[in-house]
Amino acid sequence: MATKVSYNLQGLDCADCAARIQDALHRQGMSEAVVSFATGQLLLPAEQLDRARAVIREVDPKVTVLDPTEQAGPDEEDDDGIPTWRRIAEMAAAAALLVAGAVFHDALHASPWAEYAVFVPAYLLVGRNVLLAALRNLGRGQLFDENFLMTVATLGAFAIHELPEAVAVMLFYAVGEYFQDRAVAGSRRSIRALLAVRPDHATVRRGDRLVQVSPESVAVGEEILVRPGERIPLDGEVIEGSTYVDTSALTGESAPRPAGVGDAVLAGTVNLQGLIAVRVTRPFGESSIARVLQLVEEAAARKAPTERAITAFARWYTPAVVGIAALVALLPPLLLPGATFADWLHRALVLLVISCPCALVVSVPLTYFGGIGAASRAGILVKGGNYLDALARLDTVVWDKTGTLTQGRFTVSSVAAADGVDAGDVLRLAAHAEAHSAHPIAAAVREAYGRPVDAGIVDDYAEIAGHGVRARIDGRVVLAGNARLLAAEGIPVPPGDDGASTVVHVAADGAWLGRIAVADQAKPTAGQAVERLRTLGVSRQVMLSGDDHRVAEAVGRSLGLDEVRANLLPEEKVAAVEEIDAARRTAGRTGALAFVGDGINDAPVLARADVGVAMGALGTDAAIEAADVVIMDDDPAKLATGVSVGRRTRQIVHQNIAFAIGVKAVVMLLGALGLANMWAAVFADVGVALLAILNATRVLKQPSSPRRAI
Repeated sequence: MATKVSYNLQGLDCADCAARIQDALHRQGMSEAVVSFATGQLLLPAEQLDRARAVIREVDPKVTVLDPTEQAGPDEEDDDGIPTWRRIAEMAAAAALLVAGAVFHDALHASPWAEYAVFVPAYLLVGRNVLLAALRNLGRGQLFDENFLMTVATLGAFAIHELPEAVAVMLFYAVGEYFQDRAVAGSRRSIRALLAVRPDHATVRRGDRLVQVSPESVAVGEEILVRPGERIPLDGEVIEGSTYVDTSALTGESAPRPAGVGDAVLAGTVNLQGLIAVRVTRPFGESSIARVLQLVEEAAARKAPTERAITAFARWYTPAVVGIAALVALLPPLLLPGATFADWLHRALVLLVISCPCALVVSVPLTYFGGIGAASRAGILVKGGNYLDALARLDTVVWDKTGTLTQGRFTVSSVAAADGVDAGDVLRLAAHAEAHSAHPIAAAVREAYGRPVDAGIVDDYAEIAGHGVRARIDGRVVLAGNARLLAAEGIPVPPGDDGASTVVHVAADGAWLGRIAVADQAKPTAGQAVERLRTLGVSRQVMLSGDDHRVAEAVGRSLGLDEVRANLLPEEKVAAVEEIDAARRTAGRTGALAFVGDGINDAPVLARADVGVAMGALGTDAAIEAADVVIMDDDPAKLATGVSVGRRTRQIVHQNIAFAIGVKAVVMLLGALGLANMWAAVFADVGVALLAILNATRVLKQPSSPRRAI
């Protein structure tokens, strides 16, 4: 897949414009393009930039694609979308003319040309961009947008000689747009701050010189220096010095992590203390921070069901209201005695001003992206609004055990040997048999052996998923794994397991030699995670494990889980999740099911769940690719935080929908009855949109306590 680049979009001031641009790019074969109104950015492969610019000029000429280092022009807004003082001056001048027209109303009304001379310049000062946009869109057949509606409404007011009202409507519309732009810009700054962890340079040691270059130009194997206070630009291994590293930008952890020679450090984290030299292990494009940034940017493309419904609603809502307004203007004068066309045209114009659904089409996607941003700051990477919505509806959680609820750092607690067999020989054979395994239990066995493993005496190595390993060591066929592995080979296992530990049985040439007990401890926050989810209304929590049932049940009891299923092979976990899901639906629960695993061996079941959550995935490619939600450290309690953010996001979305539709419905009814004027209509349009956007920004603040499901 081609590497994508983010480009700022100057002049992107409406969510509908963003959707039209993205649709046009997709129709022209640029299917990977993502246009985000929430961030004001275009994400696409760099080689498609020229084609994209041509398409965008055709769809919306006022939108300009800027290079990553290019700044926006000063005419209308800066690169964050904040209106400049020019707009303020124009609004002030229009307001002064409007006030003057009101003060000298009688004199001006006696001379129509004088009245037009005052009000037309005021109208053009604040409304010319709206008029031009409406004409451009009219030429493209795009009738039912905000510019068209405001143009028709205000020109209609001119037609019935309500000049002050036409100017006032356009002025207050401009003022509302000004504050709306500032609110959107503030949200964009908060969201873009999440992406500011991208390092901008690297100091590379080349020969006896230090050279500052872009992170993209540094090759694997090169050495970089990172000074105290600098952001580490690439993934690598410390080869000189020691320090503490702030990983909060990626993990949400406030406590710094120590890093010394031999430790891995990741791009995007901050060196807090000493000067360190780092050998680069991955190019920037494959670094953890690059992948995370791309996923955060692309998350806006995955819309939640509510967001998609609002987009569909807006497409028929505005034309429907325009049709109703036309009927209001035409039918009563024809059917009702004494009804005047001017009066009912005025009521129809009020409806047109109200009809734009921008309060919904702007605030709803902004709320979802704000929720994604809030989760990211907590170290939870949510890959789209649809997954944030699923977290909000969570009613069942299925946990993996090892590395998810437990620490995954095993230690050998005891070694028992058969009669006539030395315990040291059992440990030596097991360590060599596990020489090529990446499993945490294998690492614990090798650590307990305490001496270098001679890989030269190991051949015919085979890993048997869910059972253990088989290898030939010094000519002997050695098995190291669970009791099922030995049973499959017809090797009897004597009783003696205490049930509190995971047991590795060792056999050679068909004879049982001994057992190695390996212990794993629950994570300190695992119990808190289970309890917080229960407080949030998650009704069922189940643990799946490939471990012995006695070990798994001991962990499950200590954490207060509802059910434990053990002795499962990887493929059996998928069947277990399907069975749990079917039982949940039979019981009438309509929420979502999440599977939480380590993201390496659990890819099939992560994909099967409504929400796949990868734990402890910092720097793990498989986890980031397989999961829908990635918790960037190994804290299971972060899942409850993600659920809280999801529910807070959904609550604000529902508030905005109810508020916007409710206010518009009331003012539309009053307008149709002749009880609401243009001023009320402007509030129902721009004022409601502004309040909805301000409400949407609240999602960026994390809730202080868990919220119970409603």
